[in-house]
Amino acid sequence: MILLAILYSDCAAVLAKQNPVTPPELFASILATHFPAKYKHIHGVHVKIITHRWTRMDIDGKPHPHSFLRDGAETRNVDAYYHRNSGLTIRSGIQGLLVLKSTGSAFHGFIRDEYTTLPEVWDRIMSTEIDSVWEWRKFRDLEDVKANVSAFAKTWELARYVSLKTFANDDSASVQASMYKMAEQILAGQKVEAQVDFAGG
Repeated sequence: MILLAILYSDCAAVLAKQNPVTPPELFASILATHFPAKYKHIHGVHVKIITHRWTRMDIDGKPHPHSFLRDGAETRNVDAYYHRNSGLTIRSGIQGLLVLKSTGSAFHGFIRDEYTTLPEVWDRIMSTEIDSVWEWRKFRDLEDVKANVSAFAKTWELARYVSLKTFANDDSASVQASMYKMAEQILAGQKVEAQVDFAGG
């Protein structure tokens, strides 16, 4: 298998003009399937897309027609893996979602040994950076991705909303307990088979 890593490419820029670039899962799939279809010596492709949050500037109380500002460090990430014999694997995610709550978080009842220095607490400030990744069920081909395209944005919006709402409202026993609740709710709320992984620190 030849693996083609697309970091930047004139071809990708041209394909971006010829095809929809949102949701990023669709555009990643278009890129990933393009090269094996065009070149017989390429059997597999990995495409990584990182989408930054940009907000239109308000100038003198009006949205500016062509100026934007970076809205935090959070990104929407997509990894697409395509092999001509095994279809498309897509992983979507949110990275760098920095959150803080001044109360409503605890950490106690954990296993202690001679190396434990952390005291138990029943109310604390908690700040963490949420990284979440969900892997979709295997797609047969680009047409299969297109048939499910509406699920990508809905699931991303759901994942972000659930993460923020659960973080804010959960009387958290621990970061891990809150992340588990987030993952359960994301899976329950979307329709295409997926698995969800969380990281927080």
